[in-house]
Amino acid sequence: MDAIYIPQLTKTPERTEEIQVKDFLPGLETLTPVRGRLRVQHQGNYLEVVGQAEAIITCTCNRCLQQYNQRLVIDANEIIWLDETAYQPQDLPLEREVAVEDLVESLPPDGYFYPSEWLYEQMCLAIPQRQLCDLNCPGILSAEGDSPEKLIDNRWASLEVLKKQLPG
Repeated sequence: MDAIYIPQLTKTPERTEEIQVKDFLPGLETLTPVRGRLRVQHQGNYLEVVGQAEAIITCTCNRCLQQYNQRLVIDANEIIWLDETAYQPQDLPLEREVAVEDLVESLPPDGYFYPSEWLYEQMCLAIPQRQLCDLNCPGILSAEGDSPEKLIDNRWASLEVLKKQLPG
């Protein structure tokens, strides 16, 4: 996906660019290409970005450590403000308090919008934080016939000895 030069976007029909996506995104490991569409519309002092896309990734279950395939689906929209001061170096303190209303994306009005980066970020946000192969996943199963003593991790052996010395 090519970068979109923001001033050129004002000269397109309806100030809009539609992008069909069917490609692998750099840095995002997927089994299938990311498929979907993006619409970037210039609204004067901001860009309105709307996108729907999907792909399949391989996840590792947090309980049993088995790999499984997960379908990622995004249906996102975002407003990106066009601000002359975006990306200009400022002499700011290393730490400062930021108001919630200042937590917005902004680009310079004479800059570029990178659809592949935006889509990459949206897909990464869609990756589940809690990865479970099944809601009823039992976790790592031990081999049948293992006695409880054999299941103790050797690093905890000293604690087990101490536990046996305690009364009751």
